[in-house]
Amino acid sequence: MAGKEQQIEEISETEREALHEVELGIERLHRAHGHLVAFHHNTGRAMNHLAAAEDLLHECDHQDLADALRDEYLPRGVVAPNDSDDVTAGRWSYEILENFQETFMTDLVAFGETVHATVGENCRHVFERHQEREWKQRARRD
Repeated sequence: MAGKEQQIEEISETEREALHEVELGIERLHRAHGHLVAFHHNTGRAMNHLAAAEDLLHECDHQDLADALRDEYLPRGVVAPNDSDDVTAGRWSYEILENFQETFMTDLVAFGETVHATVGENCRHVFERHQEREWKQRARRD
């Protein structure tokens, strides 16, 4: 523990704040990732219900509505393509999730690791460790 406390002392206040902001940013990305996973799952469940509705609409003789589900809505992506009139050319929720995971999130998490290695000497939660030490010292004084 003494090693980490010494590391914290050697890091300037501005460096601690920068590390903290990077950590908070990465934590928010993880939360955003969770929301994208939930979006992907909820979209999939909604589409499963609509697929079931297609069969029921056929069964109760509403062919036009069932065909619209089959041809226009079920194959459609959640994000329309920018350069096509074909609605089925849109991006599906899993593609958005994968793209976020494989590029944006991966790149920023790696950047956060670099910041921790360069500025924080691989010490995590420097801001909180400093705050903890200060609060414990204050408690002993008062």
